[in-house]
Amino acid sequence: MWVKRLGALAVVLALLPVLVACGGDGGGGSDDLEDVTIGLTFVPNIQFAPFYVALEKGYYEDAGLSVELNHHAAGADQFGALVAGQEDMLMSAGDEAMQARAQGVEIVYIAEVFRKYPVALIVPEDSDIATIGDLADKKVGIPGEYGANYTGLLALLASADMTKDDIQIESVGFTQAQALLAGQVDAIMGYVNNEPIQLEKAGMATRNFPVSDALPIVSNGLVAMEGYLEDHPDQARAIVEATLKGVEFAIENPEETVEIAKKFVPTLEDEQQATDALAVLQASIPLWQADGVAIGSSDPDAWQQTADFLQSHGLLANPVAVADVYSADFLPDE
Repeated sequence: MWVKRLGALAVVLALLPVLVACGGDGGGGSDDLEDVTIGLTFVPNIQFAPFYVALEKGYYEDAGLSVELNHHAAGADQFGALVAGQEDMLMSAGDEAMQARAQGVEIVYIAEVFRKYPVALIVPEDSDIATIGDLADKKVGIPGEYGANYTGLLALLASADMTKDDIQIESVGFTQAQALLAGQVDAIMGYVNNEPIQLEKAGMATRNFPVSDALPIVSNGLVAMEGYLEDHPDQARAIVEATLKGVEFAIENPEETVEIAKKFVPTLEDEQQATDALAVLQASIPLWQADGVAIGSSDPDAWQQTADFLQSHGLLANPVAVADVYSADFLPDE
């Protein structure tokens, strides 16, 4: 989701075994409900709280759906189950959907959940890096030259008329926070709802340079195959509307949302894990908030800027028309 898939946010919570089915009152199947499987690109985690809320609060069931959440195992093909028809919908980033479309996958992005790309350049508070231009010749730690952290770094550099050749990229795996604490790098790329929280817990105050301030890359949302949307348009609208209700509830009720998530993320029964999860959730809320824009909608100009950026940096196998990869036809009526 973002470890070669943006949906797989690296958060402070420990990895858990994959849950193929997560059951609230809406999970488990019923003759009166339509069975639906939604793919989530990481193990059970607080980042997926809106889906847990929509299950537990009965939003999916009220929409006539019996929903199963399919958490992907680490290293799983992000779009494989969706393409194979084993999933009806999937959480994916806009740039990832566009890259998949460029490779011939007939995928369509239909509802934006994360309003802002959640990646940022992170530096110690006392760093002499005051602008992106100050990164010249500095060491920047990233997991590797792939995924959201790398894409975000390229976007930040482009905003300062720089390229990766102007800095020293250090591939440190998913240990960016540790690398910054140890002074191995001058800056890191990370998620604004993860690495700064880890660093603060370790005693390091930080400053962030969000990618969203430099380029409006389309972030995480719901995607589906073109054929599914043609065959099941009403079902797709029902999934989107119920999920967005879960987003709104999580924004307005973070503490209760963590309590709900405990049913789906067993480690949250630990008090410290629950506290960490609340911190991650509270840092995620600004990324979800619509700020006066219709919930779930995307800015067509942001899509075009995303396409232009990916194309100019050689990140698309073939050109992609925004109209092919994004549709607003499945959003709730305003």
